[in-house]
Amino acid sequence: MSLSLDVGTYSADPVHSSVSFSIRHLGLARIRGSFTQFTAELTVAEDLAGTSVVASIDLDSVNTGNADRDAHMQGADFFNTEAAPKVTFRSTSIKEAGANGDLSMNGVLSMNSVTAPITLEGQFLGTSTFPLDQSQRAGFAFVGTLSRKAYGMEFDAPAGGDKLMLGDSVTLELDVEFVL
Repeated sequence: MSLSLDVGTYSADPVHSSVSFSIRHLGLARIRGSFTQFTAELTVAEDLAGTSVVASIDLDSVNTGNADRDAHMQGADFFNTEAAPKVTFRSTSIKEAGANGDLSMNGVLSMNSVTAPITLEGQFLGTSTFPLDQSQRAGFAFVGTLSRKAYGMEFDAPAGGDKLMLGDSVTLELDVEFVL
């Protein structure tokens, strides 16, 4: 499969892209947040085997809609942004995963001085022309899951019975529009 894009390197448009996450609180509600500062580059080769993605997220840009929670997440219990202010991702392979532009992207995610493999499942959403400047755009949507504890985020508190305040599983959602 080819992405139907010209060979080259493209940058994400942060105004028309989003990096978000969610985690269970008390095993009940799904708390959501996002990052407002990030970069991503897509390097398109002749085929998917040579195509790659690199990305970086500024952890100080976390936004959960609650300033106290955001400050706590930036501290040593979670992101420890003083010691490691960024998350980085580098793809190791991108493969076709079915019809309709479905893709599977394997890579390595580095956060809190830990580097571990991650798989993101998603889709190539096609291309379009942005009417304000006539630039060509390509869209991608990916979802993945990681263990926060695997990245050294051990903070938790009992919440009655066998429940804990926070789940271990964090869902990542990436909607990225690249400028061609």
